Amino acid sequence: MSKIAIVYGSSTGATEAVAEKIKEAIGDADLFNADGVKVDDLKPYDFLIFGASTTGVGDLQDDWEILLPKVEKLDFSGKKVAIFGLGDSASFSTSFAGGMYVIYKALKNKVEIVGSVSTDGYTFDDSEAIVNDRFVGLALDEDNEYNETEARIAKWVEELKQYMN
Repeated sequence: MSKIAIVYGSSTGATEAVAEKIKEAIGDADLFNADGVKVDDLKPYDFLIFGASTTGVGDLQDDWEILLPKVEKLDFSGKKVAIFGLGDSASFSTSFAGGMYVIYKALKNKVEIVGSVSTDGYTFDDSEAIVNDRFVGLALDEDNEYNETEARIAKWVEELKQYMN
């Protein structure tokens, strides 16, 4: 299995909690907070999972605003990336989980991004994080659809395992 890093940005702790659940589902992965990780720390990893909450109307979580320009300069040769994002599908139903699109947009021409997710079963109006009728990664709503989180993580991680070899 690949060497796996999960990097998350979390303002309220919800994204951190989800990152820990993803780590548990994978089994062998290292967890990093976007607030303190250095890009050099990520170089040894073959598989990177980037997670962020969405703030405001589709904005990226603050720690990623600082880290993402540095991550963009990483040599992604031989690496794969998956993305997960949190959002509020009720209060921000027209920009649901839009923060993960910001990461996707910055990296889409630099690395193979895997782990897109069907929009089926989600309740929202619109999202920039949809490309080719699928979320660019795992979208989660810990405010309104928290009862779906465990199953969505389990299904997503199972699908990601094909890329982790």
